[in-house]
Amino acid sequence: MAQWDVANSDCIIVMGSNMAENHPIAFRFVLQAKERGATVIHVDPRFTRTSALADIHAPIRAGTDIAFLGGIIRHLLENDLWFRDWALAYTNIAEIIEPGFQDAGSGGGKFSGWNDEKRGYQFDTWQPEGMAMASAISEHYLNTAENFSSMTHKLAEHPPPEDRSLRHPMCVYQILKRQYAAYTPEMVAKTTGCPQETFLKVCEALARNSGRERTGAFCYAVGWTHHSTGVQMIRAAALIQGLLGNVGRPGGGILALRGHTSIQGSTDIPTLYNLMPGYIPHPNAQKPETSLKDYLEHETVPTGWWHNFPKYIVSLLKAWYGDAATGQNEFGFQLLPKIMGDHSQLPMTMAMADGTIRGMFMLGQNPIIGGSNSDTVQRGLAKLEWLVVRDMVETETASFWHKGRLVERGELSPDKVATEVFLMPAELGPEKEGTVTNTHRLVQWHDKAVDGPGDSRSELWFVYHLGRRLKQLYAGSTDPQDAPIQAVTLDYREKGARREPSAEDVLREINGYTWPDRKQVAAFTELKDDGSTACGCWLYSGAWPKQDHNQARSRVPDPPQGPGTHLGWAFAWPANRRTLYNRASADPEGKPWSERKKLVWWDAEKKDWNSPDALDFEPHKPPGYRPDWSHPNEGMDAISGANPFIMMADGKAALFVSSGLKDGPLPTHYEPVESPVRNPVHPATQTNPGAKTWGRPDNPLHEVGDPRFPHVLTTYRLTEHHSGGIPTRLVPHLAELQPEGFAEIPPELASALGIANLDWVVLSTARGEVETRALVTERLRPFEIAGRRIHQIGMPWHFGWVGYATGDIANALTAVVGDPNTSMHENKALTCALRKGRIPRPPEAAE
Repeated sequence: MAQWDVANSDCIIVMGSNMAENHPIAFRFVLQAKERGATVIHVDPRFTRTSALADIHAPIRAGTDIAFLGGIIRHLLENDLWFRDWALAYTNIAEIIEPGFQDAGSGGGKFSGWNDEKRGYQFDTWQPEGMAMASAISEHYLNTAENFSSMTHKLAEHPPPEDRSLRHPMCVYQILKRQYAAYTPEMVAKTTGCPQETFLKVCEALARNSGRERTGAFCYAVGWTHHSTGVQMIRAAALIQGLLGNVGRPGGGILALRGHTSIQGSTDIPTLYNLMPGYIPHPNAQKPETSLKDYLEHETVPTGWWHNFPKYIVSLLKAWYGDAATGQNEFGFQLLPKIMGDHSQLPMTMAMADGTIRGMFMLGQNPIIGGSNSDTVQRGLAKLEWLVVRDMVETETASFWHKGRLVERGELSPDKVATEVFLMPAELGPEKEGTVTNTHRLVQWHDKAVDGPGDSRSELWFVYHLGRRLKQLYAGSTDPQDAPIQAVTLDYREKGARREPSAEDVLREINGYTWPDRKQVAAFTELKDDGSTACGCWLYSGAWPKQDHNQARSRVPDPPQGPGTHLGWAFAWPANRRTLYNRASADPEGKPWSERKKLVWWDAEKKDWNSPDALDFEPHKPPGYRPDWSHPNEGMDAISGANPFIMMADGKAALFVSSGLKDGPLPTHYEPVESPVRNPVHPATQTNPGAKTWGRPDNPLHEVGDPRFPHVLTTYRLTEHHSGGIPTRLVPHLAELQPEGFAEIPPELASALGIANLDWVVLSTARGEVETRALVTERLRPFEIAGRRIHQIGMPWHFGWVGYATGDIANALTAVVGDPNTSMHENKALTCALRKGRIPRPPEAAE
């Protein structure tokens, strides 16, 4: 949902985020909603400025979000508070699942299909009865007994079986009731520490403000994603919104607060190892994808909009390889590297430490501050042959070899570190042009104000000229492994004495054009799979729809009287749509669910859909259209006029997920990998069984309830500092506002340990220890869990040894542990020890 649409919400739950302090620009829309009468709820381990401006603050123990959300799901189902007309029509709540499926409640914390030896699931029993359901796109190729691709083709023959009476024991509705039966208010309080009466107030407020006339929203950030169950936390919110009809409607939805450093853009045009631009899955050597034909067969979904997948991948290959991509050579498919497994930052950390990786580029990254198990990161950097760091100053990552924590305590000696470090100055935002993509998919162009000083250059300049020089170096090579560099197109115009490549040309290519005449395409509907179009990212098609029009640079807002979709302000992917799945704002007959929440409606006389937003549906498909199942239907022909979720294979929101997730079709409470207590909901299964852990001497993990590490630790951001801290710790006035690192400690714990405000304290885990100042505050409260008092400690993670504002590194305490779906680290919930005092240092380090 768009940030400004939050102002239309009647109930807003901020969870996994300190929105007022970390996303203050977006938070103003929460306050606008509150002024209009909305209920604002903050669910968080700490009482923050967000909590202070909320109507309800629900405190929870870090890492227990699914227990809280699961309790909401149970409350809605048991009290029949869900939006039945919406959910029955637009979700898979009536779908019948294979009879062999077993939910986690019945399976001791694991779903059916778990394989202990492989530490993973086989997904046959998760499927609709008699067929297989493909996920939207990436990760939908599953481990099943039968050929998964051939099973999914049954979707083109008939829809999944349903029981709309919801009485069938294996329909999703009944499965949900069994799965969440244990998540009673008592269990929620026992697990999360949140008082029952507070939890019930949250349930009642959300239910009361959802339905035909009212809508609610969730706002989350990395307080959800940075867990070993992070994906499932977000899934739990999506499940709630599906039950309540809070999707595709004004003021309804889930706002992922991920605007920092254009992080949305860096997943759209990805810096992720397993995706290519537009969420196209990277070819994988562990899948049967040795040719483009095989790849398309296994990755193309038979029904729904993703059936257009071949157009998007072929156009992408054409953009990358130009004339070198032809039908005769599979459009250059064999030039793409094939991934072999998990190549994300966590295993990369271990690969560096093992000496597997020889060299590394760090572009705007400071992993010594932001990476898990910082000391092991430093050990790995010391084993590289070369390291290129591009940044505005000598960061911690660039200076580890002579100023790092390991050097300070004598584990590393500068004269023994063989890594050759190349520090290359980078330009800041105002010194370069291009786009940033904000948290609601809004692609906005920014102009260059001034050249960077000296040798500072943009990332675009660096990557372009590095690629150009590599092409020159390999121009005469006959080695097949050099062919990808020889073939890649880098034909952007250069500007000025610095030979800056044109960012406008890059965006034109990302938008897409015809080949070879290079006429801009207006939308992704014009892309072809025959090599006649080139497109760097199909989702961004429309950002530069004409030769002379950069839509991302447009700045035309709607007037105060509306309509409030602001279609003239920049470009939102896909197709400038501001509210995804907005067909769901009308009922199956095409009439708005209510005038108050009107967004899309069917005009029977004109035989098309109307909306002040860009329609997220086929514009002329009538609501009464139904596929003729007397013959196979592919693509959008298989999606009825009453199925809004066109990116899903069956056109419906998935309350139950048959494919695409590695740790379960439904969210389930598991304790963090490090926890002070046993799992109250599933005592037989302590943690996410699919969680990625690297149990090795340089990454030791704590046992459950380890008395050496009795406290819960969570990390967080500050308003005054940004990400790894380099852009802000060197700014004097920001350093004056937040001059050094600290740890928030509840008064009860401080009193027990004799700690006063501003005392030096030491936090420790099995990975390392840090010293910092104590901030004794009632913002953190103890919880009574399993008959014992559990204290939580909070520590900002921005600080390091560079800049005016300094402090010890919070991530020296964290472990390399990851979510099974994303490999995202678990730095929001771990265990630690606390003591008063400082860390003894070698005499030479103290001088």
